[in-house]
Amino acid sequence: MGLSPVAGGSTVDAVLDQLQAQVSDGSWPVGERIPAETELAGRLGVSRPAVREAIRALTHVGVLEVRRGDGTYVRSTADPRPLLRRVARASARDFFEVQLAYDVQAARLAARRRTDADLARLDELLRARDAATEADAFGAADASFHLGVAEAARNPVLIEAMRFFIDRLRESVRDVRLDREVPEAGPAAHRAVLDAIAAGDPEAAASAAAAVVEPTLAVLDTLVARAEAEL
Repeated sequence: MGLSPVAGGSTVDAVLDQLQAQVSDGSWPVGERIPAETELAGRLGVSRPAVREAIRALTHVGVLEVRRGDGTYVRSTADPRPLLRRVARASARDFFEVQLAYDVQAARLAARRRTDADLARLDELLRARDAATEADAFGAADASFHLGVAEAARNPVLIEAMRFFIDRLRESVRDVRLDREVPEAGPAAHRAVLDAIAAGDPEAAASAAAAVVEPTLAVLDTLVARAEAEL
């Protein structure tokens, strides 16, 4: 089965479906290098960012493997699309629950393992977050700070898990920013996370990370319960 130009619908989903089909039907066997982004974009009639996002999704779930300076290779024939669709349908509350779990452990580990360079980078990311005002820019800056904490934790599984969810986390934070009914933790709460990491205090860092997410999650729980009661 060959690749064909994408027609309508969600571009990234359509690209992902075609790439997965190439793997599932054996056109791209395990161990084979797939065509470059530029070639795929041309054959599918889509932008390179759409191809890149589809490859990234398949990489995060283990179907593809990106080897820097070499290319992207098929790693598994498993079909992750049911999982990816469940993630796409998940609610903001679902993602804040995941963020709570990841952020707490990331902050705890970062307090033990961070370097001076990590602290400088986290300070820069936090300043960018504080300066962001427009909702999309704020969501991106917030996600970058939280991912930066995970990277300072130096656990490759945790980092990849955060990267897998980061786009939806960014969207959830953006939506919270636009919703006056749902609070979001301000600069002081995030600065407390960085201060505890800088102090090398794992439990204080974990507590500060929880304090960032829990107030928002509590309101989302209330809103979900209210909506369910109205059904």
